[in-house]
Amino acid sequence: MRRLAAAALAVASSVLLVSAQAPAYRAPRTGDGKANLNGIWQAINEANWDIEGHSAAPGRVLALGAEDAIVPGLGIVEGGPLPYLPEAAAKKKANFEKRLAADPEIKCYLPGVPRAMYLPQPLQIIQSQKHIMMAFQYAGAVRTIYMDEHVEAPADSWMGWSNGHWEGETLVIDTTGFNDLSWFDRAGNFHSDALHVVERITPASADLLNYEATVDDKKVFSRPWKMSMPLYRRKEKGARLLEFRCVEFVEDLIYGALRKPGTRTP
Repeated sequence: MRRLAAAALAVASSVLLVSAQAPAYRAPRTGDGKANLNGIWQAINEANWDIEGHSAAPGRVLALGAEDAIVPGLGIVEGGPLPYLPEAAAKKKANFEKRLAADPEIKCYLPGVPRAMYLPQPLQIIQSQKHIMMAFQYAGAVRTIYMDEHVEAPADSWMGWSNGHWEGETLVIDTTGFNDLSWFDRAGNFHSDALHVVERITPASADLLNYEATVDDKKVFSRPWKMSMPLYRRKEKGARLLEFRCVEFVEDLIYGALRKPGTRTP
């Protein structure tokens, strides 16, 4: 028994040693020698319902039953509950209560960052030396990450202004210049125009990216906090972004107040 235990210990030790010595994944390179992130990617999680861990619950429209029910999720926030300031916590609660009308996703507004990264639709990364573009199927949203012309945001916007650089295999994106109109999810988690997001995207294998985002907003949260999740490569034949021009589906929600009295939706 002693000999068997010693042999098992030796095998386990050698496995651990080999694992410790195994080199980290090195992605294929682009022409300028950087990690190649090009491709169609998608998050597979329930963060768009709520970035925090949550149970299943009735949806926003009870008449739709299970179709609109809240899907349970493990959450993507690290380190416990979101550190809302007291007034901001009250606003988050109010957002949840009126989410059917107030969630910007309902009206097909741009999703903001980081929400664009975990919407339940794919995104495409298009990489060059001076710019990296992210195109999103949802609402035709786009982001441009400036790799060598780092300037401050010229104006506030839904998607912010992104400057990027490389740290080895990791693409680091620093984004500021947000308006205060987007939400993080359907649960009403929100931010102000002081939002500052630093994202880190690291290839873990040929078909997997590790995504992290550190969120700092001193008007809403008592401290910075982080979310993390994997992004998976879409590999089916002919994988590409398709059109989801959702504005035409919500014209009455957006412009209905402008309708001439006495008229109705066709």
